[in-house]
Amino acid sequence: MKVIALAALSLSTFIYVTTETLPIGLLPLIAAELGSTTSAVGLLVTGYGLVVVVASVPLTKLTQRLPRRLVLCVLLAVFVVATAVSALAPDYWTLMVARMVTALSQALFWAVVTPATAALFRPEVRARAISILYAGSSLAALAGVPAGTWLGQQTSWRIAFLALSGVGLLILVTIATGLPDAPAGRSDTDRGWAPDAARYWTIVVYTALTVAGAFAAFTYVSPFLTDAGGFSEAAVGPVLFVRGLAGLIGVFVAGYLVSRDGWLTMLGLIGAQTLALAGQWLFSGSQVSAVVCISVSGFTLAALSAALGARVLEVAPHGSDMAAAGTSTAFNIGITAGASLGSILLPAAGVRSTALAGAVLTLAALLVVMIEPMVSSRRRAEDGLPPRVRTLDQLRA
Repeated sequence: MKVIALAALSLSTFIYVTTETLPIGLLPLIAAELGSTTSAVGLLVTGYGLVVVVASVPLTKLTQRLPRRLVLCVLLAVFVVATAVSALAPDYWTLMVARMVTALSQALFWAVVTPATAALFRPEVRARAISILYAGSSLAALAGVPAGTWLGQQTSWRIAFLALSGVGLLILVTIATGLPDAPAGRSDTDRGWAPDAARYWTIVVYTALTVAGAFAAFTYVSPFLTDAGGFSEAAVGPVLFVRGLAGLIGVFVAGYLVSRDGWLTMLGLIGAQTLALAGQWLFSGSQVSAVVCISVSGFTLAALSAALGARVLEVAPHGSDMAAAGTSTAFNIGITAGASLGSILLPAAGVRSTALAGAVLTLAALLVVMIEPMVSSRRRAEDGLPPRVRTLDQLRA
């Protein structure tokens, strides 16, 4: 049953990430049918992220004593209904409101799903379990968004959202019947195994910057490919598929590396994203370079998401649910800020400028991640101990 529950939890990350980012692949279709603009439809992603930013911590605080199975089932029920309403929306503002309701459920979802998954397994296999969990979110980039884009182009963007609602209903039934109903506060995953407040807040900052950089470019990848790269609209789906495949590989690479050295893993991923976005800006006229750079940025963003879940379980200074809510908030601040910046730059400076802005933001994140070991609370505490006491502490660890 644990394997079935893990598969359902992984698929739940798939549908949430697909739903959040699907408008990126369907920008022209939604805008044309609802009589809106490309920039306005891009705000469907921005507004979604803004709701998650505002609601994650308060909702987690309100529900942290509730059983995680109950919380997840309620969230998925909200997802199913709100996504169906999105599919049937008669106008832009109805679609916006329905997506905001879906975003409210996602605001709490990311705070609960990682600790719930980790609690199913022994400590020695948790990193692999978390990598499988986040493989679902990467599969969204690999299959969800490209398939949704293709389905929307062949039929209607509404059918794509309706299909996600149906998949969500199946996942809801599986989790309701297959996830153990463990009381809150009874697992060793409810708090970090090496709590470090300074490291945690550094992670929050560079997560926001890195994700802002990624989404400044990725939110408008469809017009980037067609306008700057010279791709046809039909080629957008296949390029997103390649990007998603790179992301899926990134999740499993992160699951392997983060258990060995979390900080070095983050340093390498953020450095690679900086280079990829800079290359996307510099070599936008080359289709081969554009595909390579977009794929590398897909690899790094997906890997960062998976590594972030494991790092929260490591350094959470208090409860892991609240710590996960904090990093989820940072992640969605990044989505919101990046998409908003892109919507400003797109009409003012052209689509290539979105990649340049992404590279600059990610470079700032790289500078922050470099200082993480130097600001560690645990390191400062150990430096203040006599050598013999420090050695005993290390032996106990």
